[in-house]
Amino acid sequence: MPAPRAVIAIAGGTGSGKTTIANYISAAFPDDVALLPHDAYYKDNRNLTYEERSQLNYDHPDAFDNDLFIAHLKALKAGQAVERPVYNFSTHLREHQTLRVEPAAIIVVEGVLVLAHPELRALYDLSVFVDTDADVRILRRIVRDIHERGRTLDSVINQYLSTVKPMHEAFVEPSKRYANVIIPEGAHNKPGLEVLIAQVRHLIAQHEPSA
Repeated sequence: MPAPRAVIAIAGGTGSGKTTIANYISAAFPDDVALLPHDAYYKDNRNLTYEERSQLNYDHPDAFDNDLFIAHLKALKAGQAVERPVYNFSTHLREHQTLRVEPAAIIVVEGVLVLAHPELRALYDLSVFVDTDADVRILRRIVRDIHERGRTLDSVINQYLSTVKPMHEAFVEPSKRYANVIIPEGAHNKPGLEVLIAQVRHLIAQHEPSA
C-alpha cells in the first residue's frame, strides 16, 4: 500500500521566487508532483465593475476562496482529480474554463499566504518560506505585472505601497515562523534547493508501495 500523499507548501513575499521553486520541484519529479497555486483561487467578484475590482485588496487573506482551495487540496490528498480555477489577473476574474489537476505522490501548493491560514497549515507535511530581499522582490513584481498582467508602472507602484507592502508586514512575514525550511534568495540558493530536493525525494520514496 502506498503512503498518503504528502503536501509541500511554499510561501514567501511577492516576487520572492516561490513559483520558480515550485516549478523546479515539478521539473525534477515530473511524474510525482502536482502543482496547486493559491493565486488561482482568488474570489470571483464578477458582480463588481472592473473599476471596483481594481480597488480590492488582493493581498489580504480574505481575498481568497480558501474553502474551495481546501476542498481541492483534500481531494488531491485522497487521490481524486480536481478542476482548479483559472484566474485572469488582467480582468480580476476567473475564466470560464478550468484546469484539471491529477493527484500525485507530492502536492506542491505555493502562494504568499499559504502559511497564514491555520486550517491550511494543518494539511501540510513540509512548509517552506522563500526569504528574498524586498528590493529584489518589488523589481521582479514590476517586471512581471507589466509584461505578464498588462499593468502600468503607476498601478503596480500604487498597489505595492497601498496593499502589498502593508499586507506583507501584517500577514506574510509573520507566517515565516511556521516554516520548517527557510530558503534565502529563492532559486539562487543552490545549496538550499539541494536540501529541499532531497526532502522531496524522501517523501516520494515514502509514498512508493512497500515490497
